[in-house]
Amino acid sequence: MTIDRHQDEILLNYSFWEKKPLLREIYRGFHRQIGAHLSGMPAPLVVELGSGIGNIKEVIPDCLRTDLFPNPWLDVVQNAYALPFADSSVSDLVLFDVFHHLRYPGTALDEFQRVLRPGGRVLVFDPYALSLLGLVTFGLLHHEPIALRDEIIWSAPETWSATESDYYAAQGNAGRIFTGKKFQPLLSGWNLVTVKRFAALSYAATGGYSKPQMYPNGWYPFMQKVDSVLGHLPPLFATRILAVLQKK
Repeated sequence: MTIDRHQDEILLNYSFWEKKPLLREIYRGFHRQIGAHLSGMPAPLVVELGSGIGNIKEVIPDCLRTDLFPNPWLDVVQNAYALPFADSSVSDLVLFDVFHHLRYPGTALDEFQRVLRPGGRVLVFDPYALSLLGLVTFGLLHHEPIALRDEIIWSAPETWSATESDYYAAQGNAGRIFTGKKFQPLLSGWNLVTVKRFAALSYAATGGYSKPQMYPNGWYPFMQKVDSVLGHLPPLFATRILAVLQKK
């Protein structure tokens, strides 16, 4: 399976996006969570990797939108493993539903270290599949694998090239890396500013881009209250994780 699958998914998602106002509102809420944790540096250069349909600009208007494929709404075509930015030039890198597509997360983080200014941040917003609800949501209702039993290969082989990137997905990776102890020594070049887990049942019950919506738009305020209550029990109900890493 090639990375062309990413582009196919982007175009399909774009067709659903306009039909789901509730999904758009929930994404704006997610983006506000991300925006609240930006580094706040003067003269920022905020770059989103894997921007998909590019909707982050509704909340972070100066964000540079990038992806592997050219699309009319994107600003730059680039590869996360070989970014076209000078050393220490970027203030913030945003990865929304992208981290679990990185086959070699350590190699990508090394590249992020290169382009970030000291004190710059990587903001990872990803599925959290380690909870009971997360296992159901992403294991049974989503087409990408969770891959909890698969080995996470931290660094690419020496003979590997960034141009060889292929389709990869492991929705459990962010939870395993940022909430477990095994990978903490490999994050020694970073300060882990925060790790938050969200219930986000209101999102899961929208059906995402392609599945049927399970509740009417008018119920959203009530669903937000449900999320707030369930969020107190992340081992059972968390379905989303926000991890903020700061370059030392």
